Amino acid sequence: MNYRHAFHAGNFADVFKHAILLGLIDALEAKPAPFCYIDTHAGAGRYDLRGEEARKTGEFVDGVQRLLVAANLPDGLRRYFDLLRAANADDEHGHLHVYPGSPLVASLALRAQDRIVLCEMQQAETIALKTLFAGDKRVGVHRRDGYAALAGFVPPKERRGLVLIDPPFEAQEAEFRAIEGALADACERWPTGIYAVWYPIKLRRQVLPFHRWFAAHGLKKTLAVELMIDADDSPLRLNGCGMAIVNAPWRFDAWLAQLLPDLARLLARSPRASHRIEWLTAE
Repeated sequence: MNYRHAFHAGNFADVFKHAILLGLIDALEAKPAPFCYIDTHAGAGRYDLRGEEARKTGEFVDGVQRLLVAANLPDGLRRYFDLLRAANADDEHGHLHVYPGSPLVASLALRAQDRIVLCEMQQAETIALKTLFAGDKRVGVHRRDGYAALAGFVPPKERRGLVLIDPPFEAQEAEFRAIEGALADACERWPTGIYAVWYPIKLRRQVLPFHRWFAAHGLKKTLAVELMIDADDSPLRLNGCGMAIVNAPWRFDAWLAQLLPDLARLLARSPRASHRIEWLTAE
């Protein structure tokens, strides 16, 4: 696997993914009982926007950087923005030079009684995760294939929680099939867990078989949310992204309906930008 998220850290897809991740965590924290957050493709956990990889692509400029220069930041993004500031608290000038990956986002948002399970296959990223979370007893780091490991981690002892599946999608069709296999097994073992699956969109028609899979396999309460920053008319670039959420929290669609127009306005690459929310399956 050659994918390195450092080249893409803080891009529009990260903003979309992490804003929604925080919304899901907030929904779980509405109850005092502890829960478990499981990340199947954790990455390095934090990324230096001043580093060679981030500067080479500059994708954060049309992503998180747009939020920093926005005249009026929407209320729905305030939690995300505050967390970014917390991740950069050591910068005396208040600059954003560290972008938190999903593991760090979760660790900053979760409570003392909650637990974090991180899976990562690449050795360098695994070492970075263990260094980042050294001393944090809530966090367990495992150098394992996240799809295969998921069967051993669900259901968690807490019986409440969230699984984030955010793979590199180096081979799109094969990745969708791998997700389906892992989800089918995990949902059979833990049918009440929340599962959030991020996916890229180049040509939207390529995503439709994945959407149909949820109904065909009887997965309940599955919500699809998508953000397009341009028209889905080119297989050569990332035009948007989506997240399929199994067992979406109560009224989460209403929360997303307030968030998505703001994301589309702030992150659009062209006037053809759009957003959508769709229930793939109901109860």
